[in-house]
Amino acid sequence: MIYRFADCVLDTARQELRRGGAPVHVEPQVFRLLALLSASGGAMVSKEELITQVWEGLNVSDATISARINAVRRAVGDDGTAQRVIRTLPKRGFQVAVPVDREGAAPAREAPAAPPVRFAVATDGERIAYASHGQGPPLMRVGHWLSHLELDWESPVWQPLIARLGEHFTLYRYDLRGTGLSTRDTRNLTLDAFVEDLRTVADAAGLERFPIFAASQAVPVAIRFAARYPARVSRMVLYGGYAVGRVFRTPLPGEVDEDTVLGLIRAGWGRQDSAFLNAFTALFVPDATLEQVRNFVRIQSESISAENAARLRQAVDRFSVEEELTEIRAPVLVAHARDDAIHPLSQGQMLAARLPGAEFMMLDSRNHAPLPQEESWSRLVDAVIGFCGEK
Repeated sequence: MIYRFADCVLDTARQELRRGGAPVHVEPQVFRLLALLSASGGAMVSKEELITQVWEGLNVSDATISARINAVRRAVGDDGTAQRVIRTLPKRGFQVAVPVDREGAAPAREAPAAPPVRFAVATDGERIAYASHGQGPPLMRVGHWLSHLELDWESPVWQPLIARLGEHFTLYRYDLRGTGLSTRDTRNLTLDAFVEDLRTVADAAGLERFPIFAASQAVPVAIRFAARYPARVSRMVLYGGYAVGRVFRTPLPGEVDEDTVLGLIRAGWGRQDSAFLNAFTALFVPDATLEQVRNFVRIQSESISAENAARLRQAVDRFSVEEELTEIRAPVLVAHARDDAIHPLSQGQMLAARLPGAEFMMLDSRNHAPLPQEESWSRLVDAVIGFCGEK
């Protein structure tokens, strides 16, 4: 839906606000609040409705609501004194004080058909589902938590990333063993098994030497692969990863421990309305829109069972490649969100310090999974394209 008011255009399909024809960056929660007010068409929106729709029923203070309203006002060129666009109705709620025109969302470009899924057989007989799309030199996106080749293609979280990379590379991606369209019932979740799965997909795709984009627990997989098969890796971008698994490192203040993560998984996996699974998702993407949260939950629920999700988390929390870092010879760019709650910034800094000649880029974000509405998303994707596209 597109809303036009004052000199602003709010496009909810594209998650875009423009004022005076120029784009205005707003945080996801502020965007949701502005969309809710715009959709009311000038009718009052009560504080209770704001809390239900924007904060999903959480107990938030008046100061928090006021801060977000002020952010909305700044975004539309208003202020709390003039209240030209956003009006406060004391003790009642808020409303858009100017006429709001609405129209259907901008015609969506017809989404291309999902690329065909193929299967490669790993050394232990497990089936690994993979796909490729795009044009240009190859880029291998190492499988990570959690993917689904078909669902990712239409995901508001992952589709913008894989579409953008496909404009510059022939992008290869695959589902981890035990997840997505790969073999679901597997007991071999060792780091070496994941490394050999990467090799298996590369062999099946006919790739001899290629750059790698790895995120989260795919980072130790990529590092061991590059140490074991140095001639096959040309460059690596490592995002939000680690060298020392959660159970082997001293927890930082506020860092989420393994028992908490496993408890959230076991309490609510597979239920779309589960507060536990929503809380688990919020660790990964605290600034996601409601649509993105629901999609993230769906992909996780449909990619793996609760039992296997817990087993996979236990496995990846025990990956460690600290001793192999100095063996890497390929050029490396390490990127990490400053306030990542899944793997702390210190792990990214340690990777950059220990990997020979590595470059480091800190992103101003708290999302473990990169979100396309953030400025940091563009920085990351541009870095992947520039770094992995170099000869």
